[in-house]
Amino acid sequence: MGTVERRRWRGASALTLLCATALLAVSAMTGAAQAAPAPEPGAKSLEQVRQEIDELYRQAGTATDAYNLAESEAKAQSAKIVEIAKQVVAGQDRIAALKNRAGAAARAQYRSGGMPAGAQLALSNSPSQFLDGADRIRQGEKATTDLMSEMNRTQSDLQQYAKDASAQWEKLEANRIKQETSKKQIEEKIKSAESLESKLEAEEKARLIQLEQEAQYKAQTAWLSTGVLKEINNSASESGKKAVQYATAQMGKPYVWGAEGPDSFDCSGLTSQAWRAAGKGIPRTSQEQLRLLPKVAIKDMRPGDLIIYFDDASHVGMYLGDGAMIHAPRPGRNVTLAGAGSMPIKAVVRPDA
Repeated sequence: MGTVERRRWRGASALTLLCATALLAVSAMTGAAQAAPAPEPGAKSLEQVRQEIDELYRQAGTATDAYNLAESEAKAQSAKIVEIAKQVVAGQDRIAALKNRAGAAARAQYRSGGMPAGAQLALSNSPSQFLDGADRIRQGEKATTDLMSEMNRTQSDLQQYAKDASAQWEKLEANRIKQETSKKQIEEKIKSAESLESKLEAEEKARLIQLEQEAQYKAQTAWLSTGVLKEINNSASESGKKAVQYATAQMGKPYVWGAEGPDSFDCSGLTSQAWRAAGKGIPRTSQEQLRLLPKVAIKDMRPGDLIIYFDDASHVGMYLGDGAMIHAPRPGRNVTLAGAGSMPIKAVVRPDA
């Protein structure tokens, strides 16, 4: 069996295992559902609870993207402020040097008795001395004019630096507020979801996972039934292979919002770090990955490409081939394999296009 065949066999085996696990979950859930007592009138069904929890975590994912973007922008603004501060220091040093030059010229005039150069020249009795002096006066006047112009330019630069720094501070403060707002939203959504789960009995929690797997399996089956895999037959690029190797090496590590390794990840933290390991810097958030990276058709996607999910681009996974992807799902879950079509696909982007 060749390298390509072995790789596709392993991918197909992994996907088969995913589907088999989901099928077992469906069977177990069905048996459990038959044995479980009917819900009380007006009470939410376990499926409704699952959907509510999923929606809360998805909203937390959207807020996490906003938090990560604000954090990234804040870092860039802080770096810009530092650069402006360096420019201000350099400008102040330049002003000091120019003032020293101006002071030296004033002291030279004082030592000459305070008489202007033009008056001294007019009193000269030597024609050659007069001509030499006239040339020196012109040079001195030009030097003085250049000195004043340079001082004015430097002063103007310092004023612009001050305006730039003020604008960057305002943006930094705005992003700080956005971060705090997003963090509060994330914590509230996660707390609400965890509160819902905490009220479930052990058996219900197990069935909740089964329902989650069933929903993913149904979505994946529907996606595969379109015949999409018949169209997808592309090999990974060299950098794509490295990104896939990094991502798969993180299997089992927990999801933590805002994390980008090495011990935990959120969804875009995993994909951005995987591509950084492959030598390609990409945007930090799934929404920015969608906005800034080249898009490719689903039929053309290859291992290493990023699949952006949901209308608000709040989740991202990495395509592995054979209909499977790897992702950091949500709080309470670990980095894992899943069907590439197990969630609504918004777009596919290619970091190394």
